[in-house]
Amino acid sequence: MGIEILVRYFPGLCGITLDRFKLLESLYGYWNSRINVVSRKDISNLYINHVLHSLSLAKVIKFSDGETLLDIGTGGGFPGIPLAVMFPHVGFTLVDSTRKKIRVVESIAGELGLDNVRPVHTRAEDLKGQFNYVVSRAVCLFPVLVNLSSGRLIRCCSPSSCHGIYSLKGGDIDSEVEEWKEKVRIFDISDLFTEDFFLTKKIVFLPSVELTYD
Repeated sequence: MGIEILVRYFPGLCGITLDRFKLLESLYGYWNSRINVVSRKDISNLYINHVLHSLSLAKVIKFSDGETLLDIGTGGGFPGIPLAVMFPHVGFTLVDSTRKKIRVVESIAGELGLDNVRPVHTRAEDLKGQFNYVVSRAVCLFPVLVNLSSGRLIRCCSPSSCHGIYSLKGGDIDSEVEEWKEKVRIFDISDLFTEDFFLTKKIVFLPSVELTYD
């Protein structure tokens, strides 16, 4: 399944945005033949397993122009690159501690002309700055992500705001979110996309208003 899967779920895609999404297959194919950016067996399912999975966040976050997002442990650029393509007026900082993966992000963002992407080679805990959103895709346990996000989210006092931490997870996550079970909101991605790949996939959202600020 190729680019048509994106058009099915995001029928408004057109122009340069659609052209950029079309380029992802060849760009990731090139890099994956040199560096193990995604699983070798996954590259043929790039648009479902990686691009569409990343874009599930676009179904639950109402981005506004000028907002900022931190992608912790971005790897080869997921979920940050697909989101940056979809939302060119939002600023994306993509962080990973593996230099060769950030090289991939730099190259792909450059090839796509994404001037809203800032790739950074560092450990998340060493990064300076604050953001409206922190996202991560299956990089670490949820308590670790909350700890890494501490001090990196702009303070928000509105209970209705969608600002906060968004973690793309799979499988049984009850024990991970136990500490915040009354505060998190969990979205089943299978309610958004019908492909079997998403049957066990979830988005865990912890609003920034629920975090403790020093």
